[in-house]
Amino acid sequence: MNLRRTSNRASFEAQREAMVERQIRRRGIGDPIVLAAMAEVPRHLFVPPARRKFAYSDRALGLGPHSTISQPYIVARMTAALDLAGLRETSAAGGEVRVLEIGTGSGYQSAVLAACGCRVFSIEREAGISNQAAANLEEAGYAASVELRIGDGSLGWPEESPFDAILVTAGAQELPPALLAQLAATGVLVAPLGPPSAQVIRRGQFEKGELLWQNLEEVRFVPLRSGGGFGDSSER
Repeated sequence: MNLRRTSNRASFEAQREAMVERQIRRRGIGDPIVLAAMAEVPRHLFVPPARRKFAYSDRALGLGPHSTISQPYIVARMTAALDLAGLRETSAAGGEVRVLEIGTGSGYQSAVLAACGCRVFSIEREAGISNQAAANLEEAGYAASVELRIGDGSLGWPEESPFDAILVTAGAQELPPALLAQLAATGVLVAPLGPPSAQVIRRGQFEKGELLWQNLEEVRFVPLRSGGGFGDSSER
């Protein structure tokens, strides 16, 4: 038995438990599906080895020029905003919630969604980032529930639509029209929208054919770059 590896694993598990309790539950997120997923997913596997000691800290972490891994609270907040329990009841796929994620980044948000029982379709503009996310998801054990595509996320994934939920992990002034067109009639969309200095996580859901919006939280996200560049990053 490798005692050092066993010790590291136990340390990360303890840090993850503390993260869920202090950073997420105490800030008012009580969705049991989301709390269980955040407690399950080994966040440190989505962080470069040199930065793993910060994996469970209360902040976003840089992964490269155009990508970071989001603050744990923001990942939980956006996931909880999808209301996955409600979407299971209205899903056309027999209770399986199909989620389009725009901006794969490290793959951590994809893994959390997969741990929540979702089928995830995630798009990332940069091949290197997407390939690393694929390796991270494989190592963490969530690759079977996540399909990855390299391309322009603002165009969505039309051949797999409609989606029960769409989650955007990069800031934009306005929502790309193609994404809204791929949302199911009972679906939920969560995205950070507005100018860089005043971004707000917004939740949109159709009611009687009209999309109703709710403002959730002020944030600072990596910008949605022209041509579909996204980056999985935010902090309050």
